[in-house]
Amino acid sequence: MTKKILPGHGSGGKLMNEMIDTIIRKRFGADNVQLDDSAVLSMAGVRFAFTTDTFTITPFFFPGGDIGTLAVNGTVNDLSVMGAKPLFISCALVLEEGFDFADLEKILDSMKSEADKADVRIVTGDTKVVPNGAADKIFINTSGIGIIERSIQRREIKPGDRIIVSGTIGDHGMAVMAIRNNLSFSGGLTSDCAHLNHMIRAVIERFPESIRFMRDPTRGGVASVLNEIVKGKKISVKLNEDALPVRDEVKGVCDILGIDPLYAANEGKVVIITRPDDAEDIVNILKSTAEGREAAVIGEINEEFPGKAYIETAVGGRRILPLLTEEQLPRIC
Repeated sequence: MTKKILPGHGSGGKLMNEMIDTIIRKRFGADNVQLDDSAVLSMAGVRFAFTTDTFTITPFFFPGGDIGTLAVNGTVNDLSVMGAKPLFISCALVLEEGFDFADLEKILDSMKSEADKADVRIVTGDTKVVPNGAADKIFINTSGIGIIERSIQRREIKPGDRIIVSGTIGDHGMAVMAIRNNLSFSGGLTSDCAHLNHMIRAVIERFPESIRFMRDPTRGGVASVLNEIVKGKKISVKLNEDALPVRDEVKGVCDILGIDPLYAANEGKVVIITRPDDAEDIVNILKSTAEGREAAVIGEINEEFPGKAYIETAVGGRRILPLLTEEQLPRIC
């Protein structure tokens, strides 16, 4: 039987990782090339980061942003977690015949506004139009380039290292799912969509040698990122349920939809693995910024269940957090 693409192949989980390893990477990348938020390249003695991403979300306007803010901020954040200073972004549009000009103008205005706030420039792009019914109104692809002025190269993660998240988790995924499902009680819930380059820069400038790893937990959420960190290694991730910052509105939507907030998408948060001695100081720096006011240490690295991520519950139990196979939240970013 011919194998077909499934929604889970774009979820950030097990199916997507398998497709990248066995089909895409097999053709485009050498086995020793590290897959990360951005490629780190060198030319004429200058180190820079290069990333690309495609955004497809329903609805394309949502509480706290739209597909345009999502595209700019997602690209800026992928560069920033590599220690790069984002400089330039491209914008490629795939528009469906019949798309409203008023909506297009609003989305492009959002992109310009977010780019200005993040101190990046949109410098090139492309536009294609497909027949009515051949797409879902609008898709956006953005690529970004940033200069690496101070390296925060991936360092060996060790037992005892602390896990930090820069704020409440699951806000973006649940804001989108709530509006899709007409959950009126969640009216105060908005996406966390935001650029993080200024916040991350503040941490790097103070603790360039302390950071082992950084990533923005978008598709697949915090749990998927942590699973990727320990996959195939002798270390494990332990999260403390009591320490997880989750809004009540997010918990409510998650309970109704049967979704664990640890797997819900975030578009304005960063996960940081750091040396234990500096964890609280890094949290304090994050809390001094608008984007990191609710930052917290949520767990640590140990060796109890090698290659696994797990959570210690409020009642003292333990629950493994697997890497999901299927798509939990389709068309979320």
